[in-house]
Amino acid sequence: MTKILVTLSVISGLLLFLASGVLIRADTLEVASEPSPVFEGIQTPAPPLSPDYFPCTTCHEKGKTNNLRRQLTEDHTDIVFDHDAKNRWCLDCHAPLDRDKLHLASGELIDFDQSYRLCGQCHGPTYRDWKVGIHGKRIGMWNGQKNYFLCVHCHDPHSPSIKPIEPFPAPVKPVGKPFLFEARNR
Repeated sequence: MTKILVTLSVISGLLLFLASGVLIRADTLEVASEPSPVFEGIQTPAPPLSPDYFPCTTCHEKGKTNNLRRQLTEDHTDIVFDHDAKNRWCLDCHAPLDRDKLHLASGELIDFDQSYRLCGQCHGPTYRDWKVGIHGKRIGMWNGQKNYFLCVHCHDPHSPSIKPIEPFPAPVKPVGKPFLFEARNR
């Protein structure tokens, strides 16, 4: 019985390791993360960018920026920024030297239609769920081309619409009747 449990544990561990997307390259013994094959050729509808603001370089010159964190008083005053506002501000996501791009924590510039990569840096579990179709919206064929809706199609990136909720109190243990496991262990 013990041999069977050990074998099952080893097989389960191996399956979990393989499912995690982490591969070990035998030639260098380095750990390398491979992109999910789901995202080769991913298609997303155009992000809902305001024609009043995009392209950003209509007003913002490339290479010129004011990096000072501040309250915007001249332009973009209609944007309510309430997305971890104590720790974040515009240039944490928008590329300072090319406002028509976003930037990842690594500094890599990405287009707005890849904003899911930016969101996924902080919202990892939700990003994982989005990639496999548990979170978000997709349209297309089950065995063919799919269109993945971006995070910004449902969530305002500057002020997320889903507010925290107060959890319900813990359940109260009934008085007078023992629980099933308590009755068995007497």
